Amino acid sequence: MLTAEARAIRSGVTIWKSFHILALGVTIVGVTRAQDSAVPPCCARREALADAWWTGPMLANSAATLPPGHVLIEPYFYDVVAGRSNGYGSRAYVLVGLTHRLTVGFIPIVGFNTVSDGLSSSSVGVGDLTLLAQYGLTQFHTGSRTPAIGVMVQETFPTGKYDRLGDRPSDGFGSGAYTTTLALNSQTYFWLPNGRILRMRFDVSGAFSSNANVEDVSVYGTGAGFRGHAEPGSALFADAAWEYSLSRRWVMALDITYGHNANTRVIRNSVLDPSNASNPTNILLDSGSSDAFGLAPAIEYNWTANLGVLVGARVIPAGHRTTGTISPAIAINFVH
Repeated sequence: MLTAEARAIRSGVTIWKSFHILALGVTIVGVTRAQDSAVPPCCARREALADAWWTGPMLANSAATLPPGHVLIEPYFYDVVAGRSNGYGSRAYVLVGLTHRLTVGFIPIVGFNTVSDGLSSSSVGVGDLTLLAQYGLTQFHTGSRTPAIGVMVQETFPTGKYDRLGDRPSDGFGSGAYTTTLALNSQTYFWLPNGRILRMRFDVSGAFSSNANVEDVSVYGTGAGFRGHAEPGSALFADAAWEYSLSRRWVMALDITYGHNANTRVIRNSVLDPSNASNPTNILLDSGSSDAFGLAPAIEYNWTANLGVLVGARVIPAGHRTTGTISPAIAINFVH
């Protein structure tokens, strides 16, 4: 069977995708209308946007783009806890504004796994590298009904080790596949009756992967002597996030997420894998589809408008072919 790490890497989309995209449009319209109707009473001081500082929630991407020449650097440090196993890691968002509407960047990942039923990672490993570009379709302006909306394209390259792992499956940090992710991100603000700002993001994305050639022990659950390939399923992910401005420096945040993962298939090459002689089918594994719901509460503290820290945890309960995990994390957000 696939390992928990492999299921986290590969996932898929079903026909539900169209309904979730429709839900995105309904949510954006509802939030923008709420923005107009939530004007605080005359006796409440309306917080100015410039007086609210943010790092961003734990998971949802921003729909805004950086001004030309400006840079955002946001490293995350986390521990994915599943039972008595730990997946320590770091992923960093490095973004640069090219124009007022276009931001580009990359996401490097490193990790180290400790497991309770085998050997831990031999050393810190490098994961798959992602390049991204986001184009801003609209921008938010105070008093406007239009949220900020951005279209993001990500391309993930198989730079991480994923097969020929010997006796250490925990050394696998990649997928072996090229993955293209298309995302629609939205962000808006509205004012509560007490005058404080509530910022909301709603993102939806779909990911599609190429096949991956697989040899021997791999993140796909194959063993020594295996020769074949994996067909990772596509993936759907939706994230609604809210940030409440307690004061200029302090913010409370919450993400609510949903992911649907389609079937991943692992197929052996009967010519190169003689161990398959007694098996009439070449299919070694059909993982089946899976669904995962998650919560990610966090608190933000901002020293300045350009520098802040976020501390939180992502919680995914065990569900339909989903391993339950708790992932405490800390992130530093810096914009220059």
